Amino acid sequence: MDALDVARWQFGVTTVYHFLFVPLTIGLSVLVAILQTMWHRTGNERYLKLTKFYGKLFLINFAMGVVTGIVQEFQFGMNWSDYSRFVGDIFGAPLAIEALVAFFLESTFIGLWIFGWDRLPKRAHLASIWAAAIGTNLSAYFILAANSFMQNPVGYRINTDTGRAELTDFPAVLTNKVALITFPHTLAGSFLVAGSLVTAVGLWHLIRNRGSADTGAYRFATKFGSWVVLVASAGVLFTGDIQGKIMTDVQPMKMAAAEGLYTTESPASFSVLTVGSLDGSREVFAIKIPYLLSYLGTGDPNGTVHGINDLQAQYATQYGAGSYTPIIPVTYWSFRFMIAFGMAAAAIALLVLWSQRKGRTPTSKWLLRAGLAMPVLPLLANSFGWIFTEMGRQPWIVFGEMLTRNGVSRSVSLAEVLTSFTAFTLIYATLAVIEVKLLLRYARAGVPDVTETPPSDDTDDAERPLAFAY
Repeated sequence: MDALDVARWQFGVTTVYHFLFVPLTIGLSVLVAILQTMWHRTGNERYLKLTKFYGKLFLINFAMGVVTGIVQEFQFGMNWSDYSRFVGDIFGAPLAIEALVAFFLESTFIGLWIFGWDRLPKRAHLASIWAAAIGTNLSAYFILAANSFMQNPVGYRINTDTGRAELTDFPAVLTNKVALITFPHTLAGSFLVAGSLVTAVGLWHLIRNRGSADTGAYRFATKFGSWVVLVASAGVLFTGDIQGKIMTDVQPMKMAAAEGLYTTESPASFSVLTVGSLDGSREVFAIKIPYLLSYLGTGDPNGTVHGINDLQAQYATQYGAGSYTPIIPVTYWSFRFMIAFGMAAAAIALLVLWSQRKGRTPTSKWLLRAGLAMPVLPLLANSFGWIFTEMGRQPWIVFGEMLTRNGVSRSVSLAEVLTSFTAFTLIYATLAVIEVKLLLRYARAGVPDVTETPPSDDTDDAERPLAFAY
């Protein structure tokens, strides 16, 4: 083990941990805005209760995401300074815009939303949560544009004198075809997570507190969340299909690794199960669906999909001697776990809707257990999806331009990386406990009482109670 290995582990662990908060923040910001819009248009008190209830869960998650996201970016200068030096002109531009525009937008309007209850006009207060939601989604786009450059470099040139990549076409970076499809795919995955949380919490209260005054609110929450999950699942499948075709075009090795396809096939079969040799160089046993991989990768049932061994030979000739094959078991199984966990969440959403047909109230303990697992399933699907995306790009940190081993900081020792890795892991473990306890505590509390009379207009601001302060 050397500093490179530990730096990769640290970046992987902190990235996966940070992304546990990201999809919930992205999706829940919009869902809370929709609930408040429904209250604004109808005046129905249950929508106000649900807005404040899920809004609190959103704020807890948002705060944790900000903390972990700031630490995440430190690593570019600490452990990956050679990468930052090589691609900083390009990679830094969308990240700077994300911080200066999108993050400030969401942070400012989240503050107005928190402290604006009974202080701002209703329309202005509603606009503040929508502005925060827009800012959250804009943040996602700029970050994904930066990541997409690593997958498919565009809009740049290599300065042979400095050995650095220089930005030549910023619009090309922002309209990278990988970014244009990764963004809606990520949004769909985020709504899958947020809808699952709304469903799970609503279902728990609906079953545990049958006959309470807020049964109608919880019933609506479970149905609303379940429909969000189903629509998001359809969005994930649709965008994932397009993403697979683009991936086959720009990163054929990643597609081959995802399917355990060792030799070029035309037509290519989709692997339901493939067992490879211990050295990962050949297929030993496989169960396949004919023509499906060709269609998924090229849109043509008879299309050609290049295999791992053929691509390895091609890259060795093009880039020089070395292995250009990712870790096949990791890419193969992470791709399947991503699909399986996402489909499981959609199946539970269908069961939840079926259990409430014709006004029925679900009572099954098994359904309750399945519902409580719902938020975890799409979180796992999202995490495995990003593991596949990043591990499938290996050994490149910027595909075709820079190998991962060349991006690590040369001045950082193994002991220094181990120290920071250990410290971050312990801190993140502590934050995880705090996050889970806070979410469980406020989720169990149920929807708040919103029957208080708003203060009169001549109340001094210092004495005015905050309706959102619980």
